[in-house]
Amino acid sequence: MASPQTLDLTDRRVLAAWAADCAERVLPLFERHAPEDGRPRDGRPRDGRPRDGRPRDGIVRTRAFARGEIDAAEMIRRRFETGRAASAVRDPAARAAGFAAGQASGVAHMGAHALGAAAYAVRAAGLGYSGSGADELRWQIGSMSAEVGRALRRLPLLGTDSSGPLGSGLLASGGLAVTIRALQASVVAAP
Repeated sequence: MASPQTLDLTDRRVLAAWAADCAERVLPLFERHAPEDGRPRDGRPRDGRPRDGRPRDGIVRTRAFARGEIDAAEMIRRRFETGRAASAVRDPAARAAGFAAGQASGVAHMGAHALGAAAYAVRAAGLGYSGSGADELRWQIGSMSAEVGRALRRLPLLGTDSSGPLGSGLLASGGLAVTIRALQASVVAAP
């Protein structure tokens, strides 16, 4: 039996688009501290060679998955590539922004990763934009479509199901957990 954190393909595609939006908003924090990769600000490589492990590439792939242009199997196979780049930077805001992109890339595997993407984006904003994590959280809640809200309501509450990212792992403690609980409370309260 699949984990309730997985969700069906339609819900994962809806959440992937929202998670990509959350991660992309803080991506400049990563790119400011990332090692040079030959990429101009628009994300296209100057030399034509792909740079598949970069957070921006992960967000591009996540959006393509959301549109149905990449299947879940391809995204699942490549989901860890994006998060690895975050480990290469030392700045805490940049790392959090990279992890937000990595979590967004994981939505094809489990829809619950959308909440991880949002939580890491809030952390990145709070660390990198002089404490604007609360503003970022408000933006995330305000940007949820009815479809995103319905998909998020289908997820188990943080800490109630151990079979995925909302179990007892990294997302279930500290500031990430506070953010996820706030996001989940907002969708439960929504009509």
